[in-house]
Amino acid sequence: MNVENFPFENASYINLETYRKNKQGVRTPVWFVSKNDNIYVVTRENTGKVKRIRNNNEVKIAKCDFRGKVKGPWITARAHIIEQESKEILELRNKKYGFKAKLANLFTLTKGNYVVIAIQI
Repeated sequence: MNVENFPFENASYINLETYRKNKQGVRTPVWFVSKNDNIYVVTRENTGKVKRIRNNNEVKIAKCDFRGKVKGPWITARAHIIEQESKEILELRNKKYGFKAKLANLFTLTKGNYVVIAIQI
């Protein structure tokens, strides 16, 4: 995927659909960064989306607004939790979202350590 074909260019949010064990989808608007043809989402380890991805790495993503209203087509992808590059991805996220990211850090402290979800389209 090259930059000209990247469907999330200039987007602030994507809607990440993960799946429960009963195959029911759960949609969550999330911040993201992109690097080397992958999309990365920084979240906390004790969130539902992390648990669902560990059980089933099939996901769908779509451009959306901050409330999750979809603004583009859904794209099927695969997601997995990564250990490498975590610090770099966190820095990219903080740079992209600035003060909002620092504020979010405070509100999510009780949900565990940071983890990075890598999404491959």
